[in-house]
Amino acid sequence: MIDLTGKRAIVTGAASGIGRATAAVLSELGASVVLADLDAEKGEEAAKETGGTFVRCDVSRREDCEAAVATAVERFGGVDVLFNNAGIIRRSTVLEITEEDWDLVMAVNIKSVLLLSRLVIPHMTANGGGSIINAGSGWGIKGGGQAVSYCASKGAVVNMTRAMAIDHGPEKIRVNCVCPGDTATGMLADEAAQLGESADAFYDDAADRPLGRIGQPRDIAQTVAFLASDASAFVSGAVIAVDGAGTA
Repeated sequence: MIDLTGKRAIVTGAASGIGRATAAVLSELGASVVLADLDAEKGEEAAKETGGTFVRCDVSRREDCEAAVATAVERFGGVDVLFNNAGIIRRSTVLEITEEDWDLVMAVNIKSVLLLSRLVIPHMTANGGGSIINAGSGWGIKGGGQAVSYCASKGAVVNMTRAMAIDHGPEKIRVNCVCPGDTATGMLADEAAQLGESADAFYDDAADRPLGRIGQPRDIAQTVAFLASDASAFVSGAVIAVDGAGTA
């Protein structure tokens, strides 16, 4: 039912984890994909694996975002799908977090959505529509401990998605938010390190949810593929938790 043949996509944070898995799934389903990431070495590897095109991109910088979108337009002729996936986490409370870390989390997790979306929307409008998928989080739906900047940023992404869906629906642009639960990525291992915990123990705790396991990157990627496809043609403004009932 899901066919992305002819679709042209940009995936941010595509060098690893959920972004890399999504680039692979979109390519498997027929899409042409630009993989954008700050990590050039892993990004090039991911592009070779998926048959996509890598662009080194700091998603918090307008110039880098412009280059990523220009690459998609020049190489594929336009943009039909944008997955705003790039994100970072700093585990800390209001009392602990530095202003520098707060600003960094907001720049990567929220400002990037603004920068890339405003660049692709004119192309999508000219093409008769498109699909923007923003990466939220279970902690964008409910709160979590020692993660105040991350919770704030992902909560903003969730409601920004709704606002964008309202604003750009008339141009046939659908905007949705996928909210992963704990997923087996380098980012999750980094969280454990930030908190001084072993990765194995952290993963075991994260699996304490009704489905009894943590997510795998491909679990999230397949939901993104659905939202990118015409199978979700009447889905917009939705916030979809992909978390094994963790927020339920």
